[in-house]
Amino acid sequence: MQIYPSLWFDDQAEEAANYYVSIFKNSKILTIARYPAGAPGPEGSVMTVDFELNGHRINAINGGPQFTFTEAVSLLVDCDSQEEVDEYWAKLTADGGQEVQCGWLKDKYGLSWQIVPPGFDEMMVAGDPVKSQRAMQAMMQMKKLDVNELRRAYDGE
Repeated sequence: MQIYPSLWFDDQAEEAANYYVSIFKNSKILTIARYPAGAPGPEGSVMTVDFELNGHRINAINGGPQFTFTEAVSLLVDCDSQEEVDEYWAKLTADGGQEVQCGWLKDKYGLSWQIVPPGFDEMMVAGDPVKSQRAMQAMMQMKKLDVNELRRAYDGE
């Protein structure tokens, strides 16, 4: 059994899947299914795209304009370095994406992402609540997270 997200697009599922695959390493398009005759979408147009982002399977569907993304669901990218944070932030906010707050952004399709630097979880849930509070306060002032600034706040510098 597998459980993986399915993302609803108006008619950009294939375009979005190709966009995401171009951003993340070890990613690929798995399958593209097309609407058959008599289906809700135009015959032959893309119905669904299954793809992998760094080995994690995702489905995209062209379901029409009645549903759009909200911040209630986001994809979290747990980065290995500040350089990764910077790279993914720049790519996902390009071409109409939006910087939000606290490491959140919306890409050009309106999908929310959390771009998290290394050590973030440790700083937020450390055994010392005073240190965690300082890191939290620093994070609340940021859009893109800066691991060095978070660490300085955590350490009380």
